[in-house]
Amino acid sequence: MNKLTSKKLASWILSAVFLAFVAVFSLLDQPYALAQSQSETLPTPTESVPPTVVSPAPATPPTMWAVDPVAANVRRLLTTNECVGCNLYEAQLEGANLQSANLEGANLQKAELEKANLQGTNLQAADLREVDLSKANIAGANLAGANLYDADLEAANLQGTNLSGANLQKADLQKTNLATANIQGANLLGADLEDAVVPPGMMAQYPYQYQ
Repeated sequence: MNKLTSKKLASWILSAVFLAFVAVFSLLDQPYALAQSQSETLPTPTESVPPTVVSPAPATPPTMWAVDPVAANVRRLLTTNECVGCNLYEAQLEGANLQSANLEGANLQKAELEKANLQGTNLQAADLREVDLSKANIAGANLAGANLYDADLEAANLQGTNLSGANLQKADLQKTNLATANIQGANLLGADLEDAVVPPGMMAQYPYQYQ
């Protein structure tokens, strides 16, 4: 009887220990299962990618067309009949009507003025070096103090022209009429006066320039 009781008691104790062990194991496993469940349900954080910044295309500057100052001055002269102190270097004014124009102090070096009408034009102190004034009408024009070095004035009309103090050195004055022109103080050294009509006494002043 005692043996049977001992066996039952031992069986009961083993069952109790087993149940306790299972309970403890279940309690220990709960936080792990909960953590695993949370890790499965929580969304995986993604890396924050900054938005791509697109730089605006650089503004294209407006096309700047070069302005020819001489051409602009020619237009101004032909429109307004005046261009005081203008740059008209190598200007193409052949046959132009510039009667009574105001070109005081203008730069007309190497300009083309063949057969141009410059009657009564103000060219005082103008730069006319190497200019082509052949066959031009310059009657009554004011060329006082103008620089006409090596200018071509062949067959130009210079009647009544004011050339006082002008530089006509090496200028071509062939077939010009200087009879009524004011050439007081003008420099005619080396000028070509072949077949030119000159004031009385001028031939004695420049005897070697008449051929």
